[in-house]
Amino acid sequence: MKKLAHTLKTTFFVTFFLMICQAASAGPFVLFDQAHGQHFLVEKNGALDLSGLATLFTEQGATIKTSSAAISDTLLNEVDVLIISGPFAPITQNEAISIMKFLYRGGKLALMMHISQPFGTLLPQLGIAVSSAAVSEQENIIGTNAKDFQVKDLKSHPLTTGLTSFNVYGGWALLNTKSGVDIVGQTTHKAWVDLNQNGELNEKDAMQSFAMVLAGQMGKGSFAVFGDDAIFQNQFLKDGNLLLGRNLALWFCGEKQSI
Repeated sequence: MKKLAHTLKTTFFVTFFLMICQAASAGPFVLFDQAHGQHFLVEKNGALDLSGLATLFTEQGATIKTSSAAISDTLLNEVDVLIISGPFAPITQNEAISIMKFLYRGGKLALMMHISQPFGTLLPQLGIAVSSAAVSEQENIIGTNAKDFQVKDLKSHPLTTGLTSFNVYGGWALLNTKSGVDIVGQTTHKAWVDLNQNGELNEKDAMQSFAMVLAGQMGKGSFAVFGDDAIFQNQFLKDGNLLLGRNLALWFCGEKQSI
């Protein structure tokens, strides 16, 4: 009887120890928002979907979740990383407040734009403004479309480790309006935004270097904003874009500490 009791006791403590170890080594929870009319999804493998990006996070030990519910304090309670890629419907003021609270307590946030309007309530709170039209380049153009180009002017940051360039396929210029928001990658000084929407560069347009990726901190949290969502779509997730995505996953997931 004593032997049986000893065996049961040993089994209990071994099981309990394994449960503690499993909890301690559990990776971060990464939530992909799908509540804002997104067309490109992590659970699909199409050319423009995001299954490849999700895989980069699972390679860092992350657990992937998706949600079609409105962003709220309750939804973000157990989330470590929030990714909002390619929304078509606006983020509401209440959702923006929940996201900011999430950041302040230590959450990680990545935003990728397909169109800029859905982020209208959130970006100002992050200290970021966005252009009214997509960026065109005169250098480093991919093919014949001036809105498809390489970004080679990179700043030292966890996102750019080992990176020499990445590709943009129709992106919006970003402007940091607060201190603590840093340029990670920007165009050449010959890039331009068609302010008068006439399809050609003239004196009424803006020509300068434009940020395409910004990153910063808010409270205990960190965020990255990308002026293009195509960067991480399956079709374009290769070469520099692949390394950029891997760096994002490592930066956001590599900081999670064991208990």
